[in-house]
Amino acid sequence: MTLQRPTGDAPDHSFFPATSEFEVVAGRPTPAEIAAVTAVMASMIEDLEDDQRVQGPRVSAWQRSQRSVRAPMNPGAGAWRSFSG
Repeated sequence: MTLQRPTGDAPDHSFFPATSEFEVVAGRPTPAEIAAVTAVMASMIEDLEDDQRVQGPRVSAWQRSQRSVRAPMNPGAGAWRSFSG
């Protein structure tokens, strides 16, 4: 499989195979059956790409751990007296 760097507006981190190959390991499929499998696989890949585009970038575990755990404390006059816990 040969990889090519995309050009234009595509992000730098995206690579895609220039050619795809698959191998039939059993049976003797007809050219029509191979074409049908190829069409289904291409459709599935497009659907997965669309799903990723809709979902947007995933938030990493590192980014999730950086969110604040609680609201910041606001010390001030009478703040400790109003504690009800």
